[in-house]
Amino acid sequence: MAREIIKVNVKVGRVDALTVRSDLLAVGVFSEGRAGAFCKALDARLGGAIAKVRELGDFKGKVGTTALLYGNEEIGARRVLLVGLGERKEASVDGVRRAAICAAGQAVNLKAASCVLALHADLAAGKFDAETLGQVLCEGACFGAYRYDEFVTETEDPRSEELNITIAEPDGVRSRKLAKGARVGDVIGQSQNFARTIMNRPANVINPPSLATLAKQLAKDTPGLTCTVLDEKQIKAKKMGGLMAVGQGSANKPRLIMLKYTPAGKAATRGKTVGLVGKAITFDSGGISLKPGAGMQDMKFDKSGGVAVLGAMKAIAGLKPKVQVYGIIPSAENMPGGMSYRPGDIVTTYSGKTVEIQNTDAEGRMILCDAIHHAVKLECDVIVDIATLTGACVVALGEGLAGVMSHNDKLVERIKAAAESSGEKVWRLPCGAEYLELMKSKIADLKNIGGKWAGACTAAAFLGEFAGDVDWAHIDMAGTGMVDGEKKFGCPGSIGFGVRLLTTFVVNSSKRKK
Repeated sequence: MAREIIKVNVKVGRVDALTVRSDLLAVGVFSEGRAGAFCKALDARLGGAIAKVRELGDFKGKVGTTALLYGNEEIGARRVLLVGLGERKEASVDGVRRAAICAAGQAVNLKAASCVLALHADLAAGKFDAETLGQVLCEGACFGAYRYDEFVTETEDPRSEELNITIAEPDGVRSRKLAKGARVGDVIGQSQNFARTIMNRPANVINPPSLATLAKQLAKDTPGLTCTVLDEKQIKAKKMGGLMAVGQGSANKPRLIMLKYTPAGKAATRGKTVGLVGKAITFDSGGISLKPGAGMQDMKFDKSGGVAVLGAMKAIAGLKPKVQVYGIIPSAENMPGGMSYRPGDIVTTYSGKTVEIQNTDAEGRMILCDAIHHAVKLECDVIVDIATLTGACVVALGEGLAGVMSHNDKLVERIKAAAESSGEKVWRLPCGAEYLELMKSKIADLKNIGGKWAGACTAAAFLGEFAGDVDWAHIDMAGTGMVDGEKKFGCPGSIGFGVRLLTTFVVNSSKRKK
């Protein structure tokens, strides 16, 4: 039986961080300037230990750095973790989130059962909104404490089964504001970790049918969510040729998963109906156009766009925005076999458009085009699709940014605003007529690859053809979806990119006027 993922509990406590009992106290420290009032008070109780470690040059307060000190009878914590916040003038909300990730990660590494966060204690109250701080501290704490080890049966160095984190704030007014933000952060943070677990699971555990079962269970357990699943017979009957073609070579047949969030009560949606579409290729061998063997184990992450939609729908239902949302997840396993689709095939998609297959490894767009058209038929006013779609996007933007493409400037700006506040960054790439021209076939309406250059842009141009006149944007998260979290965050496996971004976009959409 699989092991339980570490349970992370985060709350705001109206307590004095200097005296409350804990295994670890995490304190934010700037890289320059005078120490803040909290740091000074803590240093006095530690007999000047903070000043000493800085004087020695062992800790300079740079972002991403830490130093471990030990408590005494003057404070409640057994250990003190100094966490670098960088330069005070460059302090940001995202920097606070990163500091919380670092602190929670170190707490797990130290096998702490309890941790107190005072990362915000010396931040200028006028510069940082307390609700926002509560949200990002909670998101960061959930993220940093996560470990994917459910299939580890033997270890010489076991971790704690549960980590209790308290965001300490003695001031009553500020603690209430922090708590309000932390409630939002907990919903988003726990939903992101839920998605990370599914993203990390291998293809012998997560395939299209099992992913559909998981989605149904999520809807059953979550007020406001419903789930409908189309199996391979229903997909074929609806003439969703793209999804059917990609999945027909596998013993694990394709599914179309449709989650729907409906706001409670009589209140109609304030914003327009939003459709979130996510690619869920549970394993991508490349099909007949087989991928190289090196690194193929990471192709379990090709479901990350679809799972990001799943996680976002969980968070959206928890936050209850007044906007109707569809989460549409086409899922298939792209495998070589006697029934696989082939280079040279011509596939008729759900929209009626025909596509010449030139490379079976360009499969993501083939399942997305049917799902996007389904969102159009559901009368979504706004459609955002997200996928680990092209290596070309990784070449262009690396692992730190996702590409966003659309013909709608205002929609792009809304996605960029959500990216900025969620900390999941995007960069706009073009997808105009010159790229669509490269996707035209001489023997069908379109072809599924556009040649050697601008692969991310030609793929987006292809997808845009299936959105019709609906406001549509495409997010290519190939770099951020495939990146190993150990590189930046010390947590091996998926970082769950997209959950915070999509959730923030939908919440913001609910605040817009029609």
